[in-house]
Amino acid sequence: MAFETELLFIDDAFLTDGNAEVVAVNGRGGVILDRTIFYATSGGQPGDTGTITRADGTKIGIAATVCGESKSEIVHVPENGSVLPDVGEKITMQIDWERRHKLMRMHTACHLLTVACPYPITGAAVGEAESRIDFDIPDFSLTKADITQKLMELVSAEHPVFTQWIEESELDANPDLVKSKNVRPPRGTGRVRLVCIGAQSSVDSQPCGGTHVSNTAEVGEVHIGKIEKKGRENRRFRIRFGPLPE
Repeated sequence: MAFETELLFIDDAFLTDGNAEVVAVNGRGGVILDRTIFYATSGGQPGDTGTITRADGTKIGIAATVCGESKSEIVHVPENGSVLPDVGEKITMQIDWERRHKLMRMHTACHLLTVACPYPITGAAVGEAESRIDFDIPDFSLTKADITQKLMELVSAEHPVFTQWIEESELDANPDLVKSKNVRPPRGTGRVRLVCIGAQSSVDSQPCGGTHVSNTAEVGEVHIGKIEKKGRENRRFRIRFGPLPE
């Protein structure tokens, strides 16, 4: 039976700590809580790490966060050798905020890259120091400097970043909201979460369940470190923090 975890990060990606109750410990030692601030690996974004603290002050390091039997069952994977909490126990949660914030900045930068390069996406992965997006591009002549300039113009414009929900029927009526060529948003709940950039979504709007910063300026300086040819029409763009090396 899959448990239903309340996903607190969906409405507030800036939560760094919180309280919860242990509802299960699975056969592999994964801890399932009634609510969580920990993002689980999904959509190319790695899951959070951090700690959960028991009532007696004992800290349990969380080495990874993954989905369980469903997307809404979140499993917190303790570090090896951890003493596991009991079902029904009240705990406090704290994520590794420095790591999470880097991932939020990077994930937002990836969305901006899809604006700078408006081509079908064939793959993506978000990382702390480097992220990548693969595009299906039939004819491409822009340079790393060209794309970096476009990215930084979007970052510097200080566009707001926010989320909103639409009905699945609205997504059906606007299929261009989905930029991925191979992956479609999860269906079945009746609604879809959009991550929007710019006043009234003027810059971008696309389905996404990940965590993001609240303003493009928060992304900071980024650049395209490499553009690789991965097929006749496939190009892989690698985004890195910092200025474009001379």
